[in-house]
Amino acid sequence: MIRNPELWESGELKINWVRHHMPLLEGLDKEFKESKPFKGLKVALSVHLEAKTARLCEVLAHGGAEMFITGSNPLSTQDDVAAALVHEGLNVFAVHGATPEEYESGIRRVIEAGPNIIIDDGGDLVTMIHDNYPELIPNVIGGCEETTTGILRLQAMDRAGKLKFPMMLVNDAACKHFFDNRYGTGQSVWDGINRTTNLIVAGKDVVVAGYGWCGKGVAMRAKGLGARVIVTEVDPIKAMEAVMDGFRVMSMKEAAPIGDIFVTVTGCEDVITKEHFLLMKDGAICCNAGHFDCEVSVRDLKEIAVSEGIARANIQEYALANGRKVYVIAEGRLVNLAAGDGHPAEIMDMSFAIQALSANYLVENKAALRQAQGPGGEYGPGGMLHNVPAEVDNEVARRKLADWGITIDKLTDKQRIYLYGE
Repeated sequence: MIRNPELWESGELKINWVRHHMPLLEGLDKEFKESKPFKGLKVALSVHLEAKTARLCEVLAHGGAEMFITGSNPLSTQDDVAAALVHEGLNVFAVHGATPEEYESGIRRVIEAGPNIIIDDGGDLVTMIHDNYPELIPNVIGGCEETTTGILRLQAMDRAGKLKFPMMLVNDAACKHFFDNRYGTGQSVWDGINRTTNLIVAGKDVVVAGYGWCGKGVAMRAKGLGARVIVTEVDPIKAMEAVMDGFRVMSMKEAAPIGDIFVTVTGCEDVITKEHFLLMKDGAICCNAGHFDCEVSVRDLKEIAVSEGIARANIQEYALANGRKVYVIAEGRLVNLAAGDGHPAEIMDMSFAIQALSANYLVENKAALRQAQGPGGEYGPGGMLHNVPAEVDNEVARRKLADWGITIDKLTDKQRIYLYGE
């Protein structure tokens, strides 16, 4: 299920470009071709389907995996990249602009393949297999979750004892959230906003909702572009951190009349709603950088708008009864992917290296992981959630530093004893 198989050459150009800028995956590709760690295994993957993701799929396939691929967001799928993967012999079920029914069909198709490894971004694959295909769960060795939203869903399932196979918390790895969430999101969000609006950021008031790692990156880059930045938060400690980082902090109701550009980065729903839209100045621009399209309540905006239309490609205009207009980029979906190309290749090189190594870790340690599960096991309530091992994180960091040509000091035996004892 792809849009047009004849688009493959355009997609191959995109994949070739990122291939040259993802040296960690290139190194793993060579290693996996030799060791074939996934030989005889099926991998179901639901991640934003663009060129960097395609490179991860290639690496896993070269490691012996039979790949079944869908997108994790209807507007982030690139049809030419999907066609290129099909041209390489991989199984892809995704189209750009998929209807809710088409999106769900893609999720179902990759699950119905009977996967042994799941690589998820947002939790849709894991949720679907538990809710609708419990008979396939015994086939699953485990999975890897890419994003904060997905981990929150997994934690809720695990607390309830509903999660039935091990999941690696890839998003929580240091080489993922420190760099992907902060520097990747920070740059790619503003890439998407700037290329879509063609407006200046300097001198504007930017409201960033949420001051987690992604929000930190968005606020930092907005400041660097010359904006006056306001942060809204529900967590008092994160709010204090934003103040000490030099940003104004206030409620969304207070920020609504001030902001020129609003970016939600919370992973929650109804962050900007009817009461806020009605307070906004004429020409305010709203967009979302959280996983699902529920943070900016487009539903509320449609309800109070007297008319709506296309203001510019990928920008919807809503005219309100008070005479003001509010604009929404990419229908409130992920602005960095639905209105851009996502995180830079060099950043995703680290994140996807962790994905590949975590999947390999699941295969190599499946017996030990199973033994540690359950209420009496090593890993807590349901025993199914596992942090990425420190050695995997450190290996990715070492490889990245080596690629940059950077050497660092090592502890001497004496220093190690001083710090950690015998």
